[in-house]
Amino acid sequence: MNATNTAVALDWASIVQRSLDGEAISRDEARAILELPDERVPEALQATFEVRQRYYGKRVKVCVLQNARSGLCPEDCHYCSQSSVSTAKIDKYRLLPVDQLLEGARRACEAKAKRYCMATSGRGPTDADIDHLCEVARTIKRQYPVELCVSLGIMSEPQARRLKEAGIGWVNHNLNTSERHHPKICTTHTYQDRVETLRNVKRAGLQTCSGGIVGMGESDEDIIDLAFALRELNVDSLPVNFLHPIEGTPFEGYRHLTPMRCLKILCLFRLLNPKSDLRAAGGREVNLRSVQALALYAANSIFVEGYLTTPGQQAQEAHRMIEDMGFEIEAANGG
Repeated sequence: MNATNTAVALDWASIVQRSLDGEAISRDEARAILELPDERVPEALQATFEVRQRYYGKRVKVCVLQNARSGLCPEDCHYCSQSSVSTAKIDKYRLLPVDQLLEGARRACEAKAKRYCMATSGRGPTDADIDHLCEVARTIKRQYPVELCVSLGIMSEPQARRLKEAGIGWVNHNLNTSERHHPKICTTHTYQDRVETLRNVKRAGLQTCSGGIVGMGESDEDIIDLAFALRELNVDSLPVNFLHPIEGTPFEGYRHLTPMRCLKILCLFRLLNPKSDLRAAGGREVNLRSVQALALYAANSIFVEGYLTTPGQQAQEAHRMIEDMGFEIEAANGG
């Protein structure tokens, strides 16, 4: 069946109602959304916005990401400029001291961010890393009304419990892609390692933040598998990253995404995960380009002030984009 025929078969009213009722759309419908002709993307966005609006209104959560330890990673994730197989020219440094991470939280609040996420390179945290980040978290929570998230790699349940006790609310650990495609993007840890970390986080009583990266040579079936896997895991926060090919990484020549493709993917993830805090994350600016504001019809959250090793939209420009689209910035409350 060609793209046009599959697209015609989409019953948006039924898809929206089932999504709102907590029912999964079918794989055929998911495939049809990804195959939708570009000129019909507006109807997908309109339908998706009905679901987004039910749970998040017109609110947009602004988030700031802090690279707390850069480079020096033994893992071979092909997309990452900090990995062992990367020759990208990036800053490399060990875990930042408390005062610098506290300063990052202050800047996040100035950027009207509701969530501040500290990420470290490496396979996973040592107990000393956990000690340090717990101290950081307690210090931040005493001073700033901001949600705290950490992205630390593979983690045990006891480590996650300590983070929760220190006031951290979310742990990010992306599945990144489908189980089938995972060996093509990383060989030093498995897809199941990532799933187990998410289960450890849930068992510890923390909120899960997990999504993926699209544009890494995966098929439509891989994207659909990932969207369903995240639904089955019932993730609380779901970042959709769009590959930003970085010179010096194995994926430096990958240019598989178009702005319309990115919007269709966001619609799919929202319709399959209606209650998740859906974030248009890394690579948003370089892949969505002039239409990135339309991502807000599906996503209720964005990053500002850049990513781990790449720049991004500055806070003031993002605030203006949100307001120009008739949306509003979600106020910080220190959750």
